[in-house]
Amino acid sequence: MKFKTLAFLSVFSILFFAGCDSKEKKDENRQSNAQQKIELKSEFILNSVQNSVFNIKIEDNKLKFAEKEGKIILVNFFATWCPPCKAEVPSLIKLQDDFKNDFEVVSILLEEFKSDEEINDFIKEFGINYEITKGGDNFDLAKALGGIKSIPTMFLVDKDGKIFQKYVGLVPAEMLEIDIKKLLEK
Repeated sequence: MKFKTLAFLSVFSILFFAGCDSKEKKDENRQSNAQQKIELKSEFILNSVQNSVFNIKIEDNKLKFAEKEGKIILVNFFATWCPPCKAEVPSLIKLQDDFKNDFEVVSILLEEFKSDEEINDFIKEFGINYEITKGGDNFDLAKALGGIKSIPTMFLVDKDGKIFQKYVGLVPAEMLEIDIKKLLEK
């Protein structure tokens, strides 16, 4: 009996912490890799559900947010149906509160055809205090950053726009907090 319980918990842990993936995305990635010679965009305009606009530029291996200069940004690629994405929300809310003067979370929704009402219901359900963007440029930004193969995927960007760290899957809040503090000390 103990073996069955241990085996179940092991499998559950692996699935939970690995992140969400889609077979459709894998097929799309194979096709897009074959057509990778197409020039990728380097400037993006992301619209948030909260009516903010983010002008983002990728240049010299930097991710520059025109409206957020001088701030540390955690770019969080997620979907509302993804269990690990939902599990990380309380940590992101706490980080947003704890470091609000120097740090900001920007969540990039990788779902098509999600209405503002559905996204706002998600925001209310989880008490989200950070920006969530939606739209076609979200997918273009994901491609420009090398493609997002599983969600959640996050990029911690320093005050100068350099990508400090990439995280794939569910990340402990303590790890994010340590990395943010390292960037604040720079």
